Amino acid sequence: MRDILLGEFLGCAFLILFGGGVVANNLLTKSKGNNVGWLAISAGWGFAVMGGVFVAKSAGSIQADLNPAVTLAKFLLGGIYSVSEIFPIMFAQITGCFLGAILVWLTYLPHWKETEDPSLKLAVFSTGPAIRHSPSNLMAEVIGTTILVFGIGAIFGKATNNGEISPAMGPYLVGLLVWAIGLSLGGATGYAINPARDLGPRIAHALLPIAGKGKSDWKYSWIPVLGPVMGGVLGAFLCKMFL
Repeated sequence: MRDILLGEFLGCAFLILFGGGVVANNLLTKSKGNNVGWLAISAGWGFAVMGGVFVAKSAGSIQADLNPAVTLAKFLLGGIYSVSEIFPIMFAQITGCFLGAILVWLTYLPHWKETEDPSLKLAVFSTGPAIRHSPSNLMAEVIGTTILVFGIGAIFGKATNNGEISPAMGPYLVGLLVWAIGLSLGGATGYAINPARDLGPRIAHALLPIAGKGKSDWKYSWIPVLGPVMGGVLGAFLCKMFL
């Protein structure tokens, strides 16, 4: 269990360092990648997930979930986690994402003062809606996370077990899946699709002495937590039905 927690913690730190890093590179003033655009952001997050999976596996978490919604889905599918295991794993994921956010802050330390818009600074740490409409925002997160969980189930399902897809291809395919979700579905809410990815860095934003940071938008924060949890449950149900 200790190796699983370490793997999830380090994998999530890697995830946010590269995922939050690509957002910072795009949004923060005077960054060399300023305004590179959504394609770069979605690609960066896909690569971040891929790398995070490799780190988690190497450090001892064979499942390499990096996401409480995925961990919950695997628990509901049975045979992987017990009740006593899932909450420590989720805590390790959240704290790993918290650490990753701190590392992003340190990497771009002079840029926070140079960036005037507080909303851009918050966007480096956490997601926000393009149009603030709670029911639609929640639905977007549910759909995105359902597709994530169902897609992971398809990648590691019958095709992998029958030898049609090598298990070694798993991290690459999951990274491509996250990239595709970002390109196609991410425009509505910034596609958290992961409670730890949003909550850990949002806590970091609230606690860190970021120059001119503004508020952490806690009024919205329940959507990128509850939406992915609901999507994880729905995704697990669909996996049981069809995969």
